[in-house]
Amino acid sequence: MHILRVANFVSPTSGGIKTALRHWGEVYRDRGHRVSLIIPASKGEEPVTEESQGTVYRVPATPIPRTGYSLMWGRAGLRRLMEQLAPDTIEVSDRSTLRWLGRWARRRGVGSIMISHENMTGIMVRRTPVPDVPAVWAADFVNTRSAHDYDEIVCPSRFAAEEFHRLGIPARVVELGVDLEVFHPDDTHERLTPDGRRRSGETLHIIHCGRLAPEKNPQLSIETLRALVERGVDAHLTVLGQGPLRSALMERADDLPVTFHSYIHGRTELATVMRRADVAIAPGPLETFGLAALEALACGVPTVCPDEGALAEVVRDGGIAAPSDPALFADAVLELSQREGARERARVQAETFNWEHSSDRMLAIHEEVRARASRR
Repeated sequence: MHILRVANFVSPTSGGIKTALRHWGEVYRDRGHRVSLIIPASKGEEPVTEESQGTVYRVPATPIPRTGYSLMWGRAGLRRLMEQLAPDTIEVSDRSTLRWLGRWARRRGVGSIMISHENMTGIMVRRTPVPDVPAVWAADFVNTRSAHDYDEIVCPSRFAAEEFHRLGIPARVVELGVDLEVFHPDDTHERLTPDGRRRSGETLHIIHCGRLAPEKNPQLSIETLRALVERGVDAHLTVLGQGPLRSALMERADDLPVTFHSYIHGRTELATVMRRADVAIAPGPLETFGLAALEALACGVPTVCPDEGALAEVVRDGGIAAPSDPALFADAVLELSQREGARERARVQAETFNWEHSSDRMLAIHEEVRARASRR
């Protein structure tokens, strides 16, 4: 089977979607399938590369200011490339700018899957100036059209699927995984800080996990540290992540013990930094999965997350889900730092997720939509 994946909102510095694409593609190939991926081109990258996840095609795209992303708007060139590739199924990681690909696939007898990586209702209500009621109507319209255009909708969590389920749309839940060999605990946290210095005294070392963008609510991590410092706690925060709010957050944290880590290019380096922390904060209220939090758990780092969105589904016994309030997050950080066996529980929770199982579930859905398309 030839599986074609297409995704906007992927860049050299993006996180969760790019990671999921890579791991799924690698397992698809291991199972004997031909795999192609189309993503926006970035400056300095080769237009076509052969990678462990399959053949990657980078097509011209328009930069979106202050986001770090470029989007493939032009349909004609993308359509020609897809027709040349002649896939059996397509897997689209974009429910807005690329929704038309579902109709393209149906006209050509190609099975189609849309991956819903974001919560449209939450984005419309929280991140747009549209009043709540019309914002929900708009999200419902987009979700209904997506379900009409694609053979299957796949979501990475129950939270992500709920906005489809309440409309009577049977979205499938396929949880993501984590690389348990790369992200693993060791004893370096007893000797070193996340930035590699020798530990001294009783400083509580916290890491922030997540992109520095408005929808991720990264200021909650800064204000949680502030709440701890005001209580007299000797704490230090290391911020892992890039994004449009980085400069504003650095200014906001100017009077606090915070290190903004430079961009980390490799997963091994990221794991090395993560596992040295005492506690992680994953503050995103609209996460539809939370891969960065899961990677922290896999490193044995107990994690505080919001009690809204999908993060609580991922963290479970590996940490604490609390209301998105700095004082309550500070309470949770202190509780986890003193909880007996917290690091072991974090790792055990992470071990319930793996890419092999996730990819096999996705492949089963690909087989279903290919069979369905052949009968049309």
